[in-house]
Order: sequence, then structure tokens, then C-alpha cells
Amino acid sequence: QVQLVETGGGLVQAGASLRLSCAASGNIFSLYTMGWYRQAPGKQRELVATITRGADTNYAYSVKGRFTISRDNAKNTLYLQMNSLKPEDTAVYYCQAYGTYGREYWGQGTQVTVSS
Repeated sequence: QVQLVETGGGLVQAGASLRLSCAASGNIFSLYTMGWYRQAPGKQRELVATITRGADTNYAYSVKGRFTISRDNAKNTLYLQMNSLKPEDTAVYYCQAYGTYGREYWGQGTQVTVSS
């Protein structure tokens, strides 16, 4: 069993920056690709960024050049650095991870609100 806990969300103005963290605990060995997803009010959950254990990354077009996903495998922590935030980035952000045998884990989410 793996638990993922996101922190770092908050209320900021457009143009500001936030750094989200996702701490993994429990049976955390052999976690593979991890990612950040978000769900805005009235919208479906969407992929924001993914990162493999080898640090290969992929980003949604809407956040390319503004967001950076990274991971510290020694600390079992996933990060999302968000710069130049826009009101349309407002959403609940979820941490996600794949483990062995196709297992999938999700955090509880952290709210990011960007005002204009």
C-alpha cells in the first residue's frame, strides 16, 4: 500500500508561482512513472505532467514553458514548480503514481486558486 499526500496549494494572483509537493509513504519501493493531474470546476480531470523514474518528462500543451515536474527518488517526493500562473490553472491538483503490477495510486488533492 502506498499513500500520496500533496501540499503547497494556495491562493495566488496571476503571474505568481507555487511549488507543489507530493510525499509518498508506505510500501514505496519500485514506483515508476508519476504525474500531476488537475480538475477544474465543471471540467474533467486532465493530465498536467508526467515524469518517469529516469526523469523523462511530458507536459500538457497548456503548461509547457511554465510548469516543471521533478522528482527526488531518495526522498520519495514528487514536485511541480508552477510559474506564471494563470486563472485557468485554478483546479484541484492530484498526485498520481504507477507501481508494480500495474498498481495505481492517487493523492487526496490540493487546491490551487489563481485570481485575476
